[in-house]
Amino acid sequence: MNMQSLYDQKRMSAADAVSLVHNGDAVIVPTGVGEPPALLTALSERRHELRNVAVSQILPLRKFAYIDPEVRANIRHDAYFFSGATRPGGHAGWVDFIPAYFSELPMLIDRGLSPADVVLSMASPMDEHGYFALSLAPDYTMAAVRKARVILLEVNPNVPFANGDCHVHISQVSGLVESNEELFEVGLPAIGPVQEAIGKHVADLIEDGSTLQIGYGGIPDAVVMQLQHKRDLGIHTEMVGDGILSLIESGAVTNRRKTFMPGKMVATFALGSRKLYRFLHRNPMLEMHPVDFTNDPYIAARNDKLCAINATLQIDLLGQCGSESLGHLPYSGTGGQVDFVRAANRSKDGKAFIVLPSTAKNDSVSRIAPVLSPGTHVSTSKNDINYVVTEFGVAQLRGKSAKQRAEALIGIAHPDFRSELREAARKMNLL
Repeated sequence: MNMQSLYDQKRMSAADAVSLVHNGDAVIVPTGVGEPPALLTALSERRHELRNVAVSQILPLRKFAYIDPEVRANIRHDAYFFSGATRPGGHAGWVDFIPAYFSELPMLIDRGLSPADVVLSMASPMDEHGYFALSLAPDYTMAAVRKARVILLEVNPNVPFANGDCHVHISQVSGLVESNEELFEVGLPAIGPVQEAIGKHVADLIEDGSTLQIGYGGIPDAVVMQLQHKRDLGIHTEMVGDGILSLIESGAVTNRRKTFMPGKMVATFALGSRKLYRFLHRNPMLEMHPVDFTNDPYIAARNDKLCAINATLQIDLLGQCGSESLGHLPYSGTGGQVDFVRAANRSKDGKAFIVLPSTAKNDSVSRIAPVLSPGTHVSTSKNDINYVVTEFGVAQLRGKSAKQRAEALIGIAHPDFRSELREAARKMNLL
């Protein structure tokens, strides 16, 4: 049978496709814009008839009707990473979460520790060899494809066909649903004077020829905006966004001096504009790979001068970072921060930056605290921390004693809080 005949045989409505989901199934959905809206809408329409179905995903972009406490016994969301769509449920307790390093999610799926019975994903149109590209987020989804009983693809001509390990063959697919709506777009975050100041401190420490991993958010993007005069930067990251695209367009990113996969930029999911998604299409400069490749600290560290730039919510005087919760309340998730901090620490001449504004709540709270708020989920540990950057400066903590760390962190805290931080540090015998 030729590929087109097989395609036609597997093409169906979204309702027919999700009829292949059974009670008790574990459904895997890709990160962010890789989520298939037609399929998830159809699954939501079955939310009253199904029982004990779990949907696991990083960073859902839309609040589909199944994300509802009233139907949790029918279909529930188990978060790998929270977003605005699921955070209220996480705070209220009816959305559960799965703590895990982003890099290890494929391993959890491969070993059956995180079940994967059904995959729902966006996909590019099929090529002449019968392959689709899950180019928007191969992340943990490629591992789920290997394990799942049912693979359902939402084929959309706006999804790019990217290079890399992100391809699924028609013979693996259980059902195909066609759609042509525009892909979800995410604009660059707002950047103010605090973010600009932090960005400048970081940019001053990034040398020509460095390879970058850039997290999502206003501060990482503020760093990007101040790197356009650099030369021969490379990209090995988890997320590719419009900030990175601007560095390519400015000529700052060439990937020429990368010591691992020179000439290639590597990512595991895309989140940005239509222009970005078009950039991914059959671009020989770019490869999209599963997250156990992009985020593996041993692999990423093969890039010399790897610079990892990630944000946190709170840090204590030992350097412990609470990047994923507000006290005990989940806010985001573990993600890839620690993956890349450890990668940069292993990299020859690498630098791991944790960035944060010095205050929160209209300057009423210091984000540098004597101890983390009760119940805070520790993301980056005191043993992994390297550079900490606020708008007031840079503290390099690696190799420093507890007392030296406290002194350095107080030095980059907001001036209004330094005296009380010093008093607290003295009571803790840190000064």
